Amino acid sequence: MLHKLQTAATCSRRFASACSSAGPKVAHRQISKLLIANRGEIACRVMRTANRLGIRTVAVFSDADEKSLHVKQANEAYNIGPAASQQSYLRGDKILEVAKKAGCQAIHPGYGFLSENVEFAELCQQEGVTFIGPPASAIRDMGIKSTSKHIMSAAGVPIINGYHGEDQSDEKLMQEAQKIGFPLMIKAVRGGGGKGMRIAETEADFMPMLQSARTESEKAFGDSAMLLERYVRSPRHVEVQVFADHYGNAVYLYERDCSVQRRHQKIIEEAPAPGLSEELRKQLGEAAVRAAKAVNYVGAGTVEFILDKEDLSFHFMEMNTRLQVEHPITEMITGTDLVEWQIKVAAGERLPMLQQDIVKRGHAFEARIYAEDPAGGFLPGAGPLDYLSTPDPSSTTRVETGVRQGDEVSIHYDPMIAKLVVWGENRASSLQLLIEQLTNYQIAGLQTNINFLIDLARHQHFQAADVHTGFIEQHMDTLFPKKVIPSEKVVQMALAHTLNERVQSGARLGKKTAAPFDGEYGFRPNYGVARPLKIKVGDVEHTVEIMTNAECNYSVRVDAGEWMKVTVRRKPYMNRFLLETNIEGHVSCFNAVIAGENIALFDENGMVGGEIVQPRFLVTESAMGGVDASSVTAPMPGVLDKLFVKPGDSVKVGTPVAVLIAMKMEHVLKAAKDGVVKAIPNAEGSNVRKGAILMSFE
Repeated sequence: MLHKLQTAATCSRRFASACSSAGPKVAHRQISKLLIANRGEIACRVMRTANRLGIRTVAVFSDADEKSLHVKQANEAYNIGPAASQQSYLRGDKILEVAKKAGCQAIHPGYGFLSENVEFAELCQQEGVTFIGPPASAIRDMGIKSTSKHIMSAAGVPIINGYHGEDQSDEKLMQEAQKIGFPLMIKAVRGGGGKGMRIAETEADFMPMLQSARTESEKAFGDSAMLLERYVRSPRHVEVQVFADHYGNAVYLYERDCSVQRRHQKIIEEAPAPGLSEELRKQLGEAAVRAAKAVNYVGAGTVEFILDKEDLSFHFMEMNTRLQVEHPITEMITGTDLVEWQIKVAAGERLPMLQQDIVKRGHAFEARIYAEDPAGGFLPGAGPLDYLSTPDPSSTTRVETGVRQGDEVSIHYDPMIAKLVVWGENRASSLQLLIEQLTNYQIAGLQTNINFLIDLARHQHFQAADVHTGFIEQHMDTLFPKKVIPSEKVVQMALAHTLNERVQSGARLGKKTAAPFDGEYGFRPNYGVARPLKIKVGDVEHTVEIMTNAECNYSVRVDAGEWMKVTVRRKPYMNRFLLETNIEGHVSCFNAVIAGENIALFDENGMVGGEIVQPRFLVTESAMGGVDASSVTAPMPGVLDKLFVKPGDSVKVGTPVAVLIAMKMEHVLKAAKDGVVKAIPNAEGSNVRKGAILMSFE
């Protein structure tokens, strides 16, 4: 059974006991008002703990976030600028000005944005505002990857072979790359979150990959310096949660496995890492503590290791000097609140627990739910959350989110919608709960990765904990099979559409419940008339004929096939249009979400979407028009950052023509064929929608 968080009284007793022992004197500072210098789910997460501790919270928000959940949940909120993060959430001067104006004693940076910004941490110290994070010196030492490698090597922490020097000339980097050998990893020295990271498979790939990584790093971190490392094929990514206080105490709270990634970014994490012996687990933890002590670390940090999948040797990769996105799974297996620990340590208290007090129990998973297209290369998306229904929170299920139904996933920020966190007595039970709760996380209005996460969690190799950082690439065929939608789903869509019409018709007539035949087009008493519907699922269009026999009783056939006997009834359940169908003796239950002509069905396999095809005479000419094949279009909403060509230029197939920035990532767009640029409708810096024509050719 999941053990409870420590009570405030227990923490106070431990603190009083610890203070009686010898050690450096650190001034205790009361924190009664806290500014959260972040947005979305992490801002809401920090506020939840602050509220429990009786600390008032202050939010900051950009113009795009004025109506966001984190703004609503805070005691106060202040606008800090335009939507672009460089003009709002990255403006440390504005944020510090708000903190002083609001009377805050401390600032919690969350993760991302200013959380690992040395200058901001120093500025807070100068202005007498507590920065809830490590000392600026630790951020500096561990934030510059080349420096951190030297420090870790001196501290006896294993490091991987590579180049971490100051000479950043193309010639020097090429020489070092040739010494290391290919494939190799190119990484921004100030990088994180997969930004500024590229893999050069061959020597010919090196220079193009180097330039691309430099450009992305400059935009994300204001620094284009790179390091090179030997690329370990099929490694595991294992990280250790560490915590330290001002008194020289440092502990590890066990490890997390974050191996399954896409685009070098984590998608699903678990704690503890499966398949490790207790001896190896201890070695990892102690190495992480040595790393923290080597830089006089204070607060929450994560030491990341590359773990060789074959011999289980491990090497230091980097240290994240902040709270991690995946910190909830550590909390679930240790019964702790790491945000509470952060606040108490920042206030001058000792660690609430020492190493011998920290016990791991059970197993936890975190699945990151994104607005993205997995089958389309995991390209990020944006748009409104027209429908949102989540699992019920409990002692074994956490939903970490910063959005509500009706909110919009913005092009300006990360496309993560939520984190689903579950706990079980062991890995198998925890994984089963994860799958169940993923099916209960239902979103319509924009594309998400939920179906992919369900397929991933059910994959036989993931079930067997046979994971590594190339897992998705290795199993592309089985993770993205060509799916055939059974005719039963098409029937359910048709019935959901029909019943929804009845409900809507009843509502228009002012009735609490609709009569059996309200809105049943083509119905005449004592005369069976089959009503045809055209439904498109994916690229396939189906013709469904529905004949009403009696209330809740139908005859249905798909694409002129055999007639099927069907009964359907509605099962009221909160905000869900829950239906139960009996199709030729097969009884199943599903939730239907209908918006205009679009239909989404949710069941134990995730979501299946379709649309009612309008008669041709109802479709406008503009809607029927297609995009000119001789063009470059935006694969997602974003900002047109660079144009490499102008009208009249000749281009060859594969030539880079533009750069699109979306969800903080750089996407290089290339010409699909030889041609001459005819027109470029949008200027550099323009916001463009998905599918917008960025360039047309003669």
